[in-house]
Amino acid sequence: MYHCHFTVTTYRGGWVALKPTIYKLKITLADIEQDHYDTLNLTMAQHPSETLERMMARVLAFCMNARDPLSFTKGLSAAEEPDIWAHTLEGQLSLWIDMGEPAVDRIKKATRLSPRVKVYSFNLKSDTWWTQGQAKFNELPISVVQFQWAGIQALAKLVKRTMDLSVTLSGETAYVAAENGECEVPWVPLQTNQSTRKTG
Repeated sequence: MYHCHFTVTTYRGGWVALKPTIYKLKITLADIEQDHYDTLNLTMAQHPSETLERMMARVLAFCMNARDPLSFTKGLSAAEEPDIWAHTLEGQLSLWIDMGEPAVDRIKKATRLSPRVKVYSFNLKSDTWWTQGQAKFNELPISVVQFQWAGIQALAKLVKRTMDLSVTLSGETAYVAAENGECEVPWVPLQTNQSTRKTG
């Protein structure tokens, strides 16, 4: 399932749809920690209001959970859906993945809908968001990962409409190589299910 996003603006007195920007990615994935190796062919749709940094954070989250039968949702166009999800063969929701800095109430609701919930935070607001919400998030059976913002910014600079990427996940770092450069994106596991990492 691909992201399909639409928004509108005025043009000569009327309304026209702003279409998403489509990116195609071929990813050679090596997840050393989980002993998982795969080739992913993804079609990404970037919402007109979505930054390249957020889109590429989605890509990394997808790679880190690639052992599950993942698909992208309508994302920013569908507030009631996560950014990425997985379902069982019976069609039951099995994994909910949110990007950014979601509200505690949203994630609490997600835990009632899915047996596994993960959040991937990545921008300048991440530290403040976690400091303010950590106590309440600690009460929920979720995983929270914080990508290093500088690494996400470097990853966004590699974006082209068609990308051929090599992604190696080792330790708590993603090593990404593309035709036009390479970068490293470290992450910090702020919370793993009900086990938390002390911060500050």
